[in-house]
Amino acid sequence: MESAFPLFADWLSAAWLGTPAWMWLGFLALVAALLAFDLGVLHRESREIGTRESLGLSALYIALGLGFGGWVWWALGAESGMNYLTGFVVEKTLAMDNVFVIAMIFSFFAVPRIHQHRVLFWGILGVIVLRAVMIGFGAALVTQFSWVLYLFAAFLVATGVKMLLFAEKERPLSENPLVRLMRRRLNVTEAHHGERFFVRLPHPATGRPTWFVTPLFMALVMVEVADVIFAVDSVPAIFAITTDPFIVYTSNIFAILGLRALYFALAAMIHRFAHLKVALSVVLIFIGAKVFAAELMGIGKIPPTVSLSVTFAILASGILYSLWKTRPGSGAPQPGGPGG
Repeated sequence: MESAFPLFADWLSAAWLGTPAWMWLGFLALVAALLAFDLGVLHRESREIGTRESLGLSALYIALGLGFGGWVWWALGAESGMNYLTGFVVEKTLAMDNVFVIAMIFSFFAVPRIHQHRVLFWGILGVIVLRAVMIGFGAALVTQFSWVLYLFAAFLVATGVKMLLFAEKERPLSENPLVRLMRRRLNVTEAHHGERFFVRLPHPATGRPTWFVTPLFMALVMVEVADVIFAVDSVPAIFAITTDPFIVYTSNIFAILGLRALYFALAAMIHRFAHLKVALSVVLIFIGAKVFAAELMGIGKIPPTVSLSVTFAILASGILYSLWKTRPGSGAPQPGGPGG
């Protein structure tokens, strides 16, 4: 036992993707504890989440995310702390944009509010795994081929310009190829069956007991796919801020952890953020452009404090402008919350 302890201590202190293994284990343990507390204590039984509870949980998750950023600042230095906070702010705002899509998915599949938390909870578990794979792949690419960072930056600039100049026409989910494929290839129930993703029912043609997927499962699949699509923007964005995998992954996950709680407050007033996409597009252009400005134009690396200040100023301006343009009495449409 005495000889094993030093080996274990050496393993904990060994660098894994540039950061000591004990930091990775500590972060993953914290995330697991938060998810266990959420599912096992706060939401052990299915129930609707009100706006007040949603805002309270969101404030808790934001405080935890910022607190973790303070610890990163203390443990890894001011530059790492600033990069974490910048990534956290950018990812949090991009996640807010994701609420529009999730609300549309829940409305299309008529997911009752009492079961929406279940979809979001299992969705976040998928996000943790999918983001780990995508970030690990991105880190390997950037390490082996430094020029990939310029591809990420060019993609961000192009995406930002497209969002700024060309309004995308939303395609009805009924025409979505994945929805049509699932309905064609899988046995799908017409009605919901509580919070179950799968049910065993008599087949309408043979009468034999057969496994069916429910609309709740289809909603979960679409939420996961939506996150993959949004990750195509967010992962390059954070790599353009920092290439440290620990900062990239932790800022992403802490920003997304609170999305589940924040959804129930934002979903009722998503129309108030109608102009947020403009601010997001400018942020993506700024983050991508500063990579080229730093390396190709000889300006040098832009200080993290400048990146964080500019990013925060752009996003805050976009949020405040949206709230002002959609204020009661402004003539802007005031729709209700999402269906379901």
